[in-house]
Amino acid sequence: MVNSLALLNAARTPLNDPLSPKAAAKEETTQQRPISGQRSPAVPHSPAPPVKTTVTKDFSFLLRPEIYHNINPTNIPVAFRNSTKQPPADASLEDLVAKGHFRAAAIAAVQELTATGSPERRSVDPSDYHRIFSLLYTRLACLTLIDATPIAAQEVRALEDLNAGVYIDETTGEHLVPWELRVLNVRLQALGFSDPRRSVMSYHDLAREAREQITKATTRHDNSARELWKARLTDLGINVTGALIEMDDLAGAAHHLSTLKDRGDGKMALSLALLWLHLGDTEAARGCVRDSGEGGKHVEAVVTALCQMADGEYEAALQSWQGLKEELVDEMVGVNLAVCLLYTGKLTEARSVFEDMVNTGYSSHTLLFNLSTTYELCTERNRNLKLRLVDKVAELDETPRGWEKNNADFKL
Repeated sequence: MVNSLALLNAARTPLNDPLSPKAAAKEETTQQRPISGQRSPAVPHSPAPPVKTTVTKDFSFLLRPEIYHNINPTNIPVAFRNSTKQPPADASLEDLVAKGHFRAAAIAAVQELTATGSPERRSVDPSDYHRIFSLLYTRLACLTLIDATPIAAQEVRALEDLNAGVYIDETTGEHLVPWELRVLNVRLQALGFSDPRRSVMSYHDLAREAREQITKATTRHDNSARELWKARLTDLGINVTGALIEMDDLAGAAHHLSTLKDRGDGKMALSLALLWLHLGDTEAARGCVRDSGEGGKHVEAVVTALCQMADGEYEAALQSWQGLKEELVDEMVGVNLAVCLLYTGKLTEARSVFEDMVNTGYSSHTLLFNLSTTYELCTERNRNLKLRLVDKVAELDETPRGWEKNNADFKL
């Protein structure tokens, strides 16, 4: 079935949901800054400087080859596996991530961790926790980006309890593990141990730490640190809601969501609205972006259009998306416009919109999946159309949002 709320699907990027609905990669346009992004953002780096310690720690227990799994490439279409865009064996990890070669980056990270790669791939010192945790984050994040989250959930178990003393600087009391890895670890550990409630408790523990850091930053008048920790606390609130939804605790999710407030910059409004839509409350979703002002007019228009789709008002939604398309250059707008065309019986027009977007260079999972579904609606002999689509996407330029696709993207 066509994804009628394409933005919801596209916004649930693995890095931040793992990732929460809040963070799709942002693509600059010549007009407005897009509201949504592709499925596969580049692996982010930590915005905070790493903790420095004079104590030598031994993290060799994270360098054992048996921890890590092989990544089977059989679900990658041949057009991608045989492409000249496949990176060379000695490509640096940074280049692999920058060009969206997430599968290759996941492999390269493990080769460096376990010293099993080519001679050009350096091995890591067991005491170099900065590099070890950076490589681990890259490995786990890239696994989620290539739809190998179950593997990541198994491998993350090697970290065990991140509150253990080995991860703490005894001198300063600061945590040695980067914040991003700690947040990613929460959801993956919950999946790996089949304990969804574990993630809610762990998010609350991180939130408690964030509040303490906000207090410390305020005391020393460090405004940048205070704002950083406030943003992290806000993100954790969204993550808790997502975890409750995954547990099917919709009442708890709705209650928790009602306690979250926008910080006044409008950044949370769309995330909150999407979560309310996920819970089926279109009025609450509209309320999140009501009176957004001139700066938030596009966010309000997007949420209105999504609510119209959720309520089955596809003709009205179609007009809303058409109006947005005249003002925004954004993949999400085009995908939802095409979906509305499908639901109003305009199959040919929908297919044309989807194909034009691919020709323009867009290639998110949501776009490819919906176009493949459209091919299925057009003809029973749709496999050739899908294979031609694979060839076309494989010829697209590499991008930090992810170049290589898998068979599921094309419904093969």
